[in-house]
Amino acid sequence: MKIAVIGQSLFGQEVYKELRKDGHTIVGVFTIPDKDGKADPLATEAEEDGIAVFKFPRWRVKGQAIPEVVAQYKATGAELNVLPFCSQFIPMEVIDHPKHGSIIYHPSLLPRHRGASAINWTLIHGDEKGGFTVFWADDGLDTGPILLQQECDVEPNDTVNTIYKRFLFPEGVKGTVEAVRQIAQGKAPRITQPQEGATYECIQKKDNAKIDWNQTAEALHNWIRGNDKVPGAWAEVDGQKVTFYGSSLANSGSTVNGQPMEIPGASRPGIVTKAGLVLFGNDGKTLLVKNLQFEDGKMIAAAQYFSSGSSAAVELTEEEKAFAGQMRAVWQSILTNVSQVEDSTDFFKSGATSMDVVRLVEEVKLQASSCQLQNEDIYMNTTFHDFIQMCVRKLRGEDGEEELVVNYVEKDINNMTIRMPHQLFINGEFVNAEGEKIYKSINPNDGTVICDVSLAQISDVDKAVSAAKEAFEEGQWGKMNPRDRGRLIYKLADLMELHQEELATIEAIDSGAVYTLALKTHVGMSIQTFRYFAGWCDKIEGSTIPINQARPNRNLTFTKKEPIGVCAIVIPWNYPLMMLAWKTAACLAAGNTIVLKPAQVTPLTALKFAELAARAGLPKGVINILPGSGALVGQRLSDHPDVRKLGFTGSTEIGKHIMKSCAVSNVKKVSLELGGKSPLIIFSDCDMDKAVRMGMSSVFFNKGENCIAAGRLFVEDTIHDQYVKRVVEEVNKMKIGDPLDRSTDHGPQNHKAHLDKLVEYCQTGVKDGATLICGGKQIQRPGFFFEPTVFIDVQDHMYIAKEESFGPVMIISKFKVRWTMS
Repeated sequence: MKIAVIGQSLFGQEVYKELRKDGHTIVGVFTIPDKDGKADPLATEAEEDGIAVFKFPRWRVKGQAIPEVVAQYKATGAELNVLPFCSQFIPMEVIDHPKHGSIIYHPSLLPRHRGASAINWTLIHGDEKGGFTVFWADDGLDTGPILLQQECDVEPNDTVNTIYKRFLFPEGVKGTVEAVRQIAQGKAPRITQPQEGATYECIQKKDNAKIDWNQTAEALHNWIRGNDKVPGAWAEVDGQKVTFYGSSLANSGSTVNGQPMEIPGASRPGIVTKAGLVLFGNDGKTLLVKNLQFEDGKMIAAAQYFSSGSSAAVELTEEEKAFAGQMRAVWQSILTNVSQVEDSTDFFKSGATSMDVVRLVEEVKLQASSCQLQNEDIYMNTTFHDFIQMCVRKLRGEDGEEELVVNYVEKDINNMTIRMPHQLFINGEFVNAEGEKIYKSINPNDGTVICDVSLAQISDVDKAVSAAKEAFEEGQWGKMNPRDRGRLIYKLADLMELHQEELATIEAIDSGAVYTLALKTHVGMSIQTFRYFAGWCDKIEGSTIPINQARPNRNLTFTKKEPIGVCAIVIPWNYPLMMLAWKTAACLAAGNTIVLKPAQVTPLTALKFAELAARAGLPKGVINILPGSGALVGQRLSDHPDVRKLGFTGSTEIGKHIMKSCAVSNVKKVSLELGGKSPLIIFSDCDMDKAVRMGMSSVFFNKGENCIAAGRLFVEDTIHDQYVKRVVEEVNKMKIGDPLDRSTDHGPQNHKAHLDKLVEYCQTGVKDGATLICGGKQIQRPGFFFEPTVFIDVQDHMYIAKEESFGPVMIISKFKVRWTMS
């Protein structure tokens, strides 16, 4: 068909492009005049394609069509008018002229919300459903017959911007093109709009967007989000107009701590907190506002209301000056009506629009990929000077984020001062557990209390999962350039290396690991793991798959690997930091967010890791650490509907229970690493020295608390006695003692309950008839020490032959080689 496109904006541009792709002939584009020397995107696109573009400032004067304008339109010979987004009044002489008439895109489910502010009113009224309508134009205001409608869910915290980007823009373009397709095929319906449910609301402007505080929190939230970003809901605060942006409904059950802000007419003063401005409805419930804008156009984070303007300017390095020069050129290319961009040049006062904001954000990414800006950053830093200062602070990692507050427990030990966080880590902050619940972390070397640790409750799990979900869906992590994500993970590994002696010391006093082993293995391998997976971030890709059996062979099958979302991780106590690293590093590299429950008896290196992750610059909510019980925290993570995958290392019994819970809850993916009983077989032709060394390390490494330990040794009968004698000699040489002593070979078992199980395990072995050669009992000294133990004459039916000890217990069975001829 021959189509005239009448409208403007990026939406009009996309509709125009798709109509051309569909094979239609665009005979003319009618759009608005240039503003400040800049053409509308629709005009720019059409002019590049050589299409006739008309930029009439108006179509009518005093209600009458301008004959010259109408004549130029009719000369195009259009068979259909498509109005994707049009802010001008088009006369009926134009609307009715084409063979097929005119169709209009409208961003509401007509007949509801007729008028120019339809999206605003969809949100202001708190509609649960939104959508768009393509209708046949008539002489009424959005009253013509319906051709096509599509609806979507309206999320509780949607703004005009989010619902437009998520649905109204992309699906609206497709819907408008589909409507034209139906017209071309002669299948387009004309459904009369019902009178029932019809509404018409006024155009939202600044003067009628003032907030009425005598409403519920939900109504206030709807009013603010319904006016966000244009025209902006406002109120008088401290004698000036302040506009509120970024509203979300808050959890009204928690205590709000912060500085009060007096707001005339409000039922209670607002409270400025670290998270933003908390406001109260007349029902006592709360909402949270993220950003505030003043009359001079300056926008700030609401959390900075009482501290805005207090930071000193940073002095730029030569490299940063070069970056500033590049950005000045970008500003100059956008602000074409400005002769020279000065430090005082204001982006918006110089004619920039919201589309220019999007372009500027993308230009910054091209020049400095590690500087991830949001649109709000531009609105908050409108002059070139403030913009450069903000970018440089972000590049330095000094971008005004509130300082990480850590309530350390400090100890002078191992020739250093270690500083240990001991609270839950949720959404980038160390916080107490609900109800101030705590438990005591015990040093297995002497049985003394290291510190009190926050004990997570179910409500804490829900907060952590919510934070991880928001960080994944709304935050930067999954959307971040993979190389930038890799750099942050690598920076985390660097910080871990910088603190490796401190981490190894904490691991030693919390888990009983020998310090030298902790330094090399527990910590060293963890650092290597994060560095390894940092390199994977930009190498995760799918594949194309040939489907040769398809005829004609014009089909393509491909896989695309994407992050899954919130991953829950439940780890054991034998290698606290290394188990964290093995599971966490891969999740982070793929773009997932994490809620991790360390073993209740060994939480301290996980909490130190959380601190280092925050200092490395990982965004809030990406990593959350919850010390607590498996029955409470682990179970809730297994059951939680927003957790998409769970990784668990531990006993087979608990693994079965977790798998069932994951299936019943939301069929979440699950990875299990459970118990085992690995054999080591030693033949008579072995290198005896090597066989003894391998046997000793395979059983007694890390005090036997090793998932790949040799649970049972099979020694050929002809060398059995010699082998046992050599092993006992080596056992007797082992130094058992303080894990911080560099000469110690064998430290304490991890915790008292495990020590008791080892005693019971060995007693069962003796009872079943196995021969105890050495060890088998607790060492009588402070702490949780167990003697390295050797059993022989172990038969297959015995308990110790089948069950894992997970301790320093060598189980030896004799075997005879029988040769057969074939």
